[in-house]
Amino acid sequence: MDCTSGTCLFPLHRCKTIHLVRHAQGIHNVEGDKNYKAYLNPEYFDAHLTPLGWEQVDNLRKHVRSSGLINKIDLVIASPLMRTLQTAVGVFGGEGYSGDKTDVVPLMVANAGNSFRAAISSLNCPPIVAGELCREHLGVHPCDRRRSVSEYQFLFPAVDFSLIDSDEDVWWKEDVRETKEELAARGLKFMNWLWTRKEKEIAIVTHSGFLFHTLTAFGNDCHPSVKKEISKHFANCELRSMVIVDRSMIGLEASTTNYPGKIPSGLDKPSDAVDENVEKQGV
Repeated sequence: MDCTSGTCLFPLHRCKTIHLVRHAQGIHNVEGDKNYKAYLNPEYFDAHLTPLGWEQVDNLRKHVRSSGLINKIDLVIASPLMRTLQTAVGVFGGEGYSGDKTDVVPLMVANAGNSFRAAISSLNCPPIVAGELCREHLGVHPCDRRRSVSEYQFLFPAVDFSLIDSDEDVWWKEDVRETKEELAARGLKFMNWLWTRKEKEIAIVTHSGFLFHTLTAFGNDCHPSVKKEISKHFANCELRSMVIVDRSMIGLEASTTNYPGKIPSGLDKPSDAVDENVEKQGV
């Protein structure tokens, strides 16, 4: 059956559930949404969340808990920028950090990135890993330039930055803007990289431009309304759950739920073989 004409079937172990999240409102969004040139303002370097952005984080945090989503997510991947890290730890992190000896290293220290927020615990929450591949459109805009990993590690002690090769930001260029095609290619590389992870349900906290240009490459074999649903722009702190499917044997892991049957072994002719034998005997 042609998938474009209706439903499709795929083996479960060749599917992975992803929860895509755009960061909450950053200080650059306030003026940038009115005038695109505002994104060139050096004052917005590695933009942090606004007070409204933190309200959006609190609301999404309530949703992922009331819906039970927090109990399903195996891993959170965040773009290594202030606004995405704040959103990731605010939404998916543990409850308030007590700071006593029985607690563990906090996900975020108090007032990180001018947040005026208490420290956030790393207890009872999925691991959070920072990854460069899901960063925003690179170059020219100071808001999309990251700090050094050393600075982030001080502010977000329990976030895993081991996937990042360079302490300083060597991806962002002051006078060269990444093309849309390059951004989409990076997004597809990121999606393929997800298949190298053992986790089956992953939340990704990233950016509007990255999401739009990456997702636009998908859905061409679907109904136009599905294609539109996949690739439409994200609002601040919007979450969309999707399933990605391995149709090219990128992932080679065996199913953990399939069962071979015929245990113990014995006679087990398929029904069509039985029917064929009956016809031969003229019964």
